[in-house]
Amino acid sequence: MLEEYKSKRDFSKTPEPSDNQSQKLSNGLIYSIQEHHASHLHYDLRLENNGVLKSWAITKIPINKQGTKRLAIQTEDHPLSYYNFEGNIPEGEYGAGIVKIWDIGTYKLKEQKPMLIKIEIAGKMLIGTFILLRIKNNPKNWLFFKM
Repeated sequence: MLEEYKSKRDFSKTPEPSDNQSQKLSNGLIYSIQEHHASHLHYDLRLENNGVLKSWAITKIPINKQGTKRLAIQTEDHPLSYYNFEGNIPEGEYGAGIVKIWDIGTYKLKEQKPMLIKIEIAGKMLIGTFILLRIKNNPKNWLFFKM
């Protein structure tokens, strides 16, 4: 499940976690957003699902305001242990730049269809019902917004 994640990284050079070991925050599913200062500032949404973190790069800061849409580009699955990763990915490595926690908490899956994921987020910055809506004609592009 993490082949793509592992193939993009040299774990002798990057401080990113290489395994899927993680301690649960609570009884809920893991949710986090990491502020990622890479070639372009973006926010990495992570949602625990089937033993991995499903991941999206959100192009602008997420906000807790109903209806404000953000482009979210789906990326490779990450290990569960990535949910609270903070550090500096060295220059020359995939995703080079500073990563820090922007929001962290849990979520409940309310609905999941091929084109829609509806979740209830209990974070520190984001709280409430949020939608990931797949954009037609591009399976990696989604919209992320508060309902």
